[in-house]
Amino acid sequence: MQTDADKKGLLTIGGRDSRVTRIGYYLRKYKLDELPQLFNVLFGSMSLVGPRPEVRKYVELYTQEQKQVLTVKPGITDFASIEYVNENEVLAKAANPEQTYISEIMPHKLLLNVKYIEQKSFTTDLIIIFKTMVKILS
Repeated sequence: MQTDADKKGLLTIGGRDSRVTRIGYYLRKYKLDELPQLFNVLFGSMSLVGPRPEVRKYVELYTQEQKQVLTVKPGITDFASIEYVNENEVLAKAANPEQTYISEIMPHKLLLNVKYIEQKSFTTDLIIIFKTMVKILS
């Protein structure tokens, strides 16, 4: 028997995914679920700004060019996080959320990640942090 989680796979779909508790919904909505990643920043395995880590299943689909995002330290926020802040709601409207993610969203996120790598600087990081805060608080 296929469960709800089996149908949805690794992606969180919609504002009220049945796998996310009520408290989890608000933690995710205001990005408070990201706070534990600050420990990863403090311990040096992550940075505040950089390409978001991706699930291995999707990394295996990267082209050789896209794999360059794996050469920089992953971050808590990036251009893609800002642009796709409501990704789960976009996926909820898709007939096939996983296919939409793989064929449309993921390639665009990777383009934004490559853009970050090419423009990486302290100023760029400050701009991304500022834009992230504005998105979260709006």
